[in-house]
Amino acid sequence: MARRLPIVTTTKDLRATVKSWRRSGKTIALVPTMGALHEGHLSLINIAKKQAQRVVVSIFVNPTQFGPNEDYSAYPRDEVGDWDKLTAARVDLLYTPPVEEIYPNDFSTRVEVIGITSGLEGASRPRHFAGVTTVVTKLFLQALPDIAVFGEKDYQQLLVIRQLTKDLDLPIQIVGGPIVREQDGLAMSSRNAYLDTTSRSIAPRFYAVLEDVSKELSGGRPVHEATFLGRDWLEGAGFRVDYLEVRDALALMPVGQYVTAPSRLLGAVYLGPVRLIDNVPVAPVKVQ
Repeated sequence: MARRLPIVTTTKDLRATVKSWRRSGKTIALVPTMGALHEGHLSLINIAKKQAQRVVVSIFVNPTQFGPNEDYSAYPRDEVGDWDKLTAARVDLLYTPPVEEIYPNDFSTRVEVIGITSGLEGASRPRHFAGVTTVVTKLFLQALPDIAVFGEKDYQQLLVIRQLTKDLDLPIQIVGGPIVREQDGLAMSSRNAYLDTTSRSIAPRFYAVLEDVSKELSGGRPVHEATFLGRDWLEGAGFRVDYLEVRDALALMPVGQYVTAPSRLLGAVYLGPVRLIDNVPVAPVKVQ
C-alpha cells in the first residue's frame, strides 16, 4: 500500500506539524518550489533527506516575482504529477498555500536585498528578487526549518538567499544543490516544457557554449574576448542573448581582465519566446 502524502495549506497547520516534530527532537529541512517538479527538484529533496530528519516541500507559484509581461498565468502546473513524485520520494509534508495565505488583502511588506541583486537577473527582471526574498522570508518564518535547499541553476538566487539569511540572522543553513542536466546537457527547468521540437534540439548548445567559454577563460583568454566569442557562438546557434557575464563565485562581483579566483560564467538567452538561464564554474587561470 502506497504511503499517503501529508498536505497542509495554512501556516497554522504547518507550524503545528513542525512543532510536533521539534518536540520529538527532529531536525527539519525545507525545499521551496513552484511545482511542475522534475529530477532537479527531486535531487534537492534527496539532499534535504540526507541532512535532516523531516523534509517539507512547498509548492507556491509566487505572483510577486513575475514581471507584468512574464508567464505567471501560464507557468507550468502539474498537481497530479507533483503529488506522485513527492509520494515516491517519501516527503514528510507538502505545503501548498493559496495566494491569500501568503499575501492577505492587507499585506504591505517587502523584504529586499540590495547590491547582489542589481545585475544579471536583477537587471533583466527588476521586480524579480524583491518577490523572491519576500516570499522566501515568509516561508522560512512559517516553516521554521533548520536547513533550506536551493538549486545552483538559479545561482544568483542562491547567493541572494544566503545574503538574506546572514543579514537577518536567521538560524537556517542554506544548502546549494548541483545543477541536474538532461543527457544532452540542457539544465533541467520547468520552463523547458515551453520549448517546441526545433527549439529543444537547439537548446543544449547553450550549455556547450558555456563550457567552451569557461575553458577559454581558464586557459588565459581575457574576459571581454571570451564573452564576446560566447555571444557570437550563441547568436550563431540561434539564441538571442540577454546576458553572458563572468562574476566571482562568492559575491558575484565583476572580475578583472583575467579570471584569477574561482568564478562563475552566467548566461540568459532566448529561444523564440522561451527564456533559459544556466551557469558553469570557471577555474582561475593557472600561473606558470
